[in-house]
Amino acid sequence: MADYVSALLGGMLIGLSAVILMLANGRVAGVSGIAGRLLHGVQTATGTAFVVGLMSGPVFFRLFFGEWPAILLSADWPLIIAGGLLVGYGSRMGSGCTSGHGVVGLARLSRRSLAAVGTFMGTAVATVYLMGFFQ
Repeated sequence: MADYVSALLGGMLIGLSAVILMLANGRVAGVSGIAGRLLHGVQTATGTAFVVGLMSGPVFFRLFFGEWPAILLSADWPLIIAGGLLVGYGSRMGSGCTSGHGVVGLARLSRRSLAAVGTFMGTAVATVYLMGFFQ
């Protein structure tokens, strides 16, 4: 199988899940908001099913492709944890995450989402560039 097929299928499933959540619940598929509400106990059954669906992705991958998805972590755990905390903080500060702004917001032609996506993509490019100096 070509290297890009699983990424293509995953992207299609993310888009499909965003559409289903919007139709079923009238809510934007912002994973950080859904997960935040779930952690605070303010969640609907649809949101809970959405998070369970996200977490069961590797199991479905194995069922369809006969193996677990390959995961390669090339950074040390402290850097991964710090990055995760910064992403979480940024998604709260920016009132949304890559799924809410990038998948749904851009599809809805939201200027706020365009600004958010430009900001976090620019920051990501700059971070990768700068991290190259430290390796």
